Amino acid sequence: MVAMDHTKHRLSGRVVAGGTAVVSGFSIFLNGYGVAAWRDAGVSAAGYTTAKNLLAAVVLGALALAAARRTRRSTPTTTSQRIRLVVVGIIGGAVPFVLFFEGLTRASSVQAAFIHKTLVIWVALLAVPLLREKLNAFHLAAIGLLVAGEAAMTGVDAISIGVGELMIFAATLLWAVEVVIAKTLLRDLASSTVAAARMGIGSVALVSWTLASGGGNGITGLPPSAWMWVVITGLALTAYVGTWCLALSRAQAVDVSAVLVIGALVTAALRTGFTGVAAPDPLGLALIALGGVAAVLAMVRTTAR
Repeated sequence: MVAMDHTKHRLSGRVVAGGTAVVSGFSIFLNGYGVAAWRDAGVSAAGYTTAKNLLAAVVLGALALAAARRTRRSTPTTTSQRIRLVVVGIIGGAVPFVLFFEGLTRASSVQAAFIHKTLVIWVALLAVPLLREKLNAFHLAAIGLLVAGEAAMTGVDAISIGVGELMIFAATLLWAVEVVIAKTLLRDLASSTVAAARMGIGSVALVSWTLASGGGNGITGLPPSAWMWVVITGLALTAYVGTWCLALSRAQAVDVSAVLVIGALVTAALRTGFTGVAAPDPLGLALIALGGVAAVLAMVRTTAR
């Protein structure tokens, strides 16, 4: 009975991770409109990011409070847990967002997308020694196919190293470290608690940085249409972080990170279908699709063990 429950737990982790990938694909597509709306209104990307993250923090906080009535795992009980929650909020919900969006102003969006999608590599390198996660041949195939597919789809043939690229790489590494720390927290705490802490603490830090840097200048004069995008993308971010934490609590960190790359297919389909841009390189799409299949097979094999 215990083994059967464990298998169901892992299976649900696969399903949730797939849902998170779909949400991620939609979020990336929608954020393009949100950033443009705020930029056209004269407000920086930092101000936009802070606003949508703050909305996500409020919603996730409310959900965490509701969930606290049904589980004893909602409140951290040790100093170690509290410290790690703060670290997750800072290196997951605050600093990397600043680095990433500031890096985007200095680097090519194509290179930025590719660098960010290497996240699965760094998660794997950290998860094996620190979380004692197991990799099989399907994991290695999935990582190779997903990274190669992203390179082909974005048209990256070489990475130029500049300040912008380094900032985006630093953000990616911080998110990888966050995955590992969050995974350790999810062994003892509810996913709703970790998700709320990530966005709540991160939003406090982002608000402080935005106000200090002047990134919120002009925010009071924004038109309703700009705030509409904050609501849409903020709710998408809520769904992403909530399902990501839930998936991470039920599957290996490397499995969840690999499956998330599939979201690139959703974003590509939306951009082609709604904006009329040319479809990405078919080879890239095929490699990512194959990588996604390999990632699912890797999770199946891990569950079977």
